Amino acid sequence: MGFHSPRYPAHNFRRRFQMRGELFESILNAVINHDHYFARKIDVVGQQSILPHQKLTSAFQMLANECSADSTDEYCRLVEITATENLKRFCKAIEVIYGATYLRKPNGENLKRLLRKAEKRGFPSMIRSLDCMH
Repeated sequence: MGFHSPRYPAHNFRRRFQMRGELFESILNAVINHDHYFARKIDVVGQQSILPHQKLTSAFQMLANECSADSTDEYCRLVEITATENLKRFCKAIEVIYGATYLRKPNGENLKRLLRKAEKRGFPSMIRSLDCMH
């Protein structure tokens, strides 16, 4: 991946994207390493494809803000069909990369840890609330 200058300073990045820039870059690198669709390439006419950062931002925008694929065109420069394909591939990559660790039912030890953490934050019955969501 080539060097790029950040569009937002670190404090603005966290406010805008609800995550640290380092976490964004970590997810980006994991997704690129898993699926080279996300890497920047040269197309048949010699033009560079869109930045991996644009693809990841588009997927995050669609997931976090429940926005449509065509609404990412102005901000991320992805047309609707590309944004849709991008989102599908992103979700598959996340499932493969992080599924075994984060997308599984918590065991007894995990539940105890989550309940302790939730109680400290003032949500002692968090697990029952989450269980009711399904």
